[in-house]
Amino acid sequence: MDDELNVTYISLNGYVEVNNYRYVYFLIIFTVYILIICSNCTIIFLIVIHRNLHEPMYIFIAALLLNCVLYSTNIYPKLLTDFLSEKQIISYSACVFQFFLFYYSGTLEFLLLSAMAYDRYVSICKPLQYPTIMRKTTVSILLLLAWIVSALHISVAAIASAEAKLCNFTLNGIVCNNSIYQLQCVRSRLITIYGVFGLLVFAILPMLFIIFTYTKIFIISYRSCREVRKKAAETCLPHLLVLITFSFFSVYDISIARVESNFSKTASLIMTLQSIAYPSLFNPLIYGLKMREISKHLRRLLCSAKLI
Repeated sequence: MDDELNVTYISLNGYVEVNNYRYVYFLIIFTVYILIICSNCTIIFLIVIHRNLHEPMYIFIAALLLNCVLYSTNIYPKLLTDFLSEKQIISYSACVFQFFLFYYSGTLEFLLLSAMAYDRYVSICKPLQYPTIMRKTTVSILLLLAWIVSALHISVAAIASAEAKLCNFTLNGIVCNNSIYQLQCVRSRLITIYGVFGLLVFAILPMLFIIFTYTKIFIISYRSCREVRKKAAETCLPHLLVLITFSFFSVYDISIARVESNFSKTASLIMTLQSIAYPSLFNPLIYGLKMREISKHLRRLLCSAKLI
């Protein structure tokens, strides 16, 4: 506790051998962060400047990749600072803010993936009605709802955490995620119930909805001509890959990071670094390589860069 500024500081206890490998850590994380920013922003840039990519599917992809940039920027600058610092600490208010952005991005990703699944469902299962249903107004409403609902939902948990009394000032991790609850003297039963409610509404239900829509898509595709099957494979498989990757690391966060784990500190550090790197790094790679129109514009951009 800083008596002069009345600021509570939290020690981050999840780092391993920082003094010996601080510059190695810094170089690796800095390289990954630059790759994430450049790759995601490149795909977003292509979607913005090319009119043939101004379709609902690509707009949702741009929103998803923008969310990856937000998620990474919430985490990586702090990691880079910690690797170069003698002490890995964070003020509790900054920790709560990181907690808010961490789960805001996660909730938003599930909602965006659900919107993308709905878009693909209408496109493949109801192609004649697609222009009427997926208008610009519909896309705007879905995006606004995803952004606003995610923020409102996570704000409740963040405000409750900010007002909670602390009995522990050492966080067993490198990121302020669910492990922030381990700092509190008593965890509110109401917040626990609210967390279960949020998990059900903003993770499990979207997953079930996505599974339902893609099941319908695959049934329709199987019964249709080869062209429809090809369209379904080209546009749906990238979304499924992104969903599977994100879901895997979400399960890790919920089941491991929230409770005391028997994992060694090294194993926890590796898993945490993977969970914050893989989705943001592979999402633009998946969409850049698997989505034909994006891939085409990306190749043209790379060819132009070589000629300069």
